[in-house]
Amino acid sequence: MRRGVATFTLDNGRCPRWLFERMVKLGRDMTDILIAELGPDEFIKRIADPVWFQSLGTVLAFDWNASGLTTILTAALKESIRGREKELGIFICGGKGKTSRKTPEEIRTWGDRLSLSGGVVSNLTYNSKMAAKVDSSLIQDGFQIYHHSFFFSRSGSWAVVQQGMNQDAGTARRYHWYSENVKDLVCEPHTGITSQIQIPSLNMVAKNSDNSRSLSVELAGSNYGSLMKDIQILRRHVSRLSQTITIGNKQGELFTVLNLENKEFHHHPVEKEEFSRSKYLEKILAKLTDRKPENYEKLLAMEGVGPKTIRALALVGEVIYGAKPSYEDPARYSFAFGGKDATPYAVDRPTYDKAISLMQKAVRKSRIGLPDKEKIVRRLENKKFNSPAALG
Repeated sequence: MRRGVATFTLDNGRCPRWLFERMVKLGRDMTDILIAELGPDEFIKRIADPVWFQSLGTVLAFDWNASGLTTILTAALKESIRGREKELGIFICGGKGKTSRKTPEEIRTWGDRLSLSGGVVSNLTYNSKMAAKVDSSLIQDGFQIYHHSFFFSRSGSWAVVQQGMNQDAGTARRYHWYSENVKDLVCEPHTGITSQIQIPSLNMVAKNSDNSRSLSVELAGSNYGSLMKDIQILRRHVSRLSQTITIGNKQGELFTVLNLENKEFHHHPVEKEEFSRSKYLEKILAKLTDRKPENYEKLLAMEGVGPKTIRALALVGEVIYGAKPSYEDPARYSFAFGGKDATPYAVDRPTYDKAISLMQKAVRKSRIGLPDKEKIVRRLENKKFNSPAALG
């Protein structure tokens, strides 16, 4: 998985109308030129690149390190192509807040206008919904998703850009997806996740969570009574984490399933979990054991399955059966083009220079005024690896 870095502080204000109108105008020129240079599919691929997306937002003059870059850039691009989508070959659905929930409807509307087959439309809609569900349920990192945008081309190439907020930390986190990179929707599907901070997270998309995902499917395939017995074990042992949990198998033999000694960890997610009786959770678990999903993706896709259900299955798997999921935050402090101190690897100068050159070329071809054009080109020319902000 490729990872990017960006510092996102939460914005409380609104984008001034004069700035948004300017972004729409420049965004129209940039989009036209970039699609002429790259083509629709390559443009979608670049949108899925966290740093390229961030750089485009910077060129359009929004704050490089503000959470508003994601929401305002998406809105500006969506407005800049309005009425010309078919001509350009790209389509943007969704956005911030209530608009994000209209994404499936917008995809279906474009499907009708473009006479796309029902299968293609269903596939696009499904991927949009699953991307939102993965980042809200399988990556439990304390960031609540509030922005979801779905970019796609006429040929079916798609990208997802969504963002979550953490009110306590005062920061935002952005999640990027690209269709050609997604080999498995529930295992390492992201092009990149950008964040200012790292937080211990339940990371069910990590490769290291393979056993946990498999056991969750196995638990869902068992009978309801058996699964609820496991839940009851968790409820009884919440206050006894420093002890070894020993239970009996079907033959009545006692065995240790997981040693939760303090020397092995300082805190465990089960400490903060509420295992009090939850009729809704039990209803969903009953539904799962009745339908018995054949794999983890179908388990997640089932209506009603959310963060709490995923967490309950993961913790049953870990505490009772020893299948530990990953608690490693999927976001990393790293650079898409490398770092000046060779961390995480040496600067890929040709790729870096090519990206900057492309942006400069697009700006020079744009129809904006000369003073603004020179200002943006100068800002691009000054991009050097002197600080993380240089990637903005």
